Amino acid sequence: GAMTMFRIFVASLFAFALSGCASVDVGQYAGEKPRLDLREYFDGTIDGWGTFQDRSGKVVARFHVVIDAKWNGNTGTLDESFEYADGKREKRVWTIVKDGDRYTGTAGDVVGTATGAVLQWRYVLALPVDGRVWNMDMDDWMFLMDERTMLNRTTMSKFGVRVGEVTLAFRKR
Repeated sequence: GAMTMFRIFVASLFAFALSGCASVDVGQYAGEKPRLDLREYFDGTIDGWGTFQDRSGKVVARFHVVIDAKWNGNTGTLDESFEYADGKREKRVWTIVKDGDRYTGTAGDVVGTATGAVLQWRYVLALPVDGRVWNMDMDDWMFLMDERTMLNRTTMSKFGVRVGEVTLAFRKR
């Protein structure tokens, strides 16, 4: 159901990848300040609070995530612990590699390797729903508000149809 789709989706928010069909060009944000550097921001402990809305706009889930992020050279590990409003908990660990201004990311439920540049990430998520696996197109945008605060908005779609959206606010400790 929608809750199962949401849990799998939100556990994968940090796939950090690029593919899909966004109408906004990431390049138009190139001059924005402060500049988002994922290696700098995702270092240490970060709290996140978010909601998942279905395609009608109804909030079907709320969650809190704590991310323990650390880097060894250009390779980062994001250890994520999720707690949902209904009390359920989940864990996900991502490996992110920085290559110049681009990043690649891997995790258990991402199809292939996620790649992208700062601010926008697209990826395909293998999402189990009612005994089947659907490959969902994810379009993830990050906006650094100040050195400790980042907003994140991710849209999930299938066959070009929007299925839902996650809104997330991060605060670095």
